[in-house]
Amino acid sequence: MDNLLTFAITVFTGFFAIANPITNMTIFLTLTEGADKQTKRSINKRATFIAFIIVTVFVLLGTFIFEMFQISIPAFKIAGGILVFFVGFEMLQSKKSNVKHIKDVHIDENIAVSPLAIPIISGPGTIVTAMNFSSNASNIKTLIVILMFGLLCFLTFLTFRVSDLVVRKIGNNVISVIGKIMGLIISIIGTGMVIQGIKISFNLAL
Repeated sequence: MDNLLTFAITVFTGFFAIANPITNMTIFLTLTEGADKQTKRSINKRATFIAFIIVTVFVLLGTFIFEMFQISIPAFKIAGGILVFFVGFEMLQSKKSNVKHIKDVHIDENIAVSPLAIPIISGPGTIVTAMNFSSNASNIKTLIVILMFGLLCFLTFLTFRVSDLVVRKIGNNVISVIGKIMGLIISIIGTGMVIQGIKISFNLAL
């Protein structure tokens, strides 16, 4: 039992470090700027639910999916890194991409799928981490991985839900500055993913 508890804490810590709900709240605020409460609530629910489903599928079928589509981990990291980089770059430019602009998505907001669900909440780092924890693991440990990510998604949902309160407390100007800082950090993270993918591809020293 102690081993399972230690494993659960390790898994949750790994997920939290990569998909930090507090960090992602700033991204959520920036991307949903100008949306009403109902729209934000809908985006929040869909994003966290879809992220949970994505990671769960990869935990259970990840190896099969990668083999079926002949996807390599380096290619996955590079593609995901490029997506993350452009999300951060557009945040720095104080604009949203065409596929996720609030005025274009109406009731079934595509922003919930991309970039929030993937690659922000369930990005390449999160998916690879989940697959690493669940590879060659017992059924109970695989279940723990799924539950720990479910807990992270729930915390993310709660964090996104109180984002309006955060705005009222610290103000839009501060959020805008934080959003730009996060845009820079996200761009750097995306660049790091690309570099890591290239290093793995060419067996370079990590």
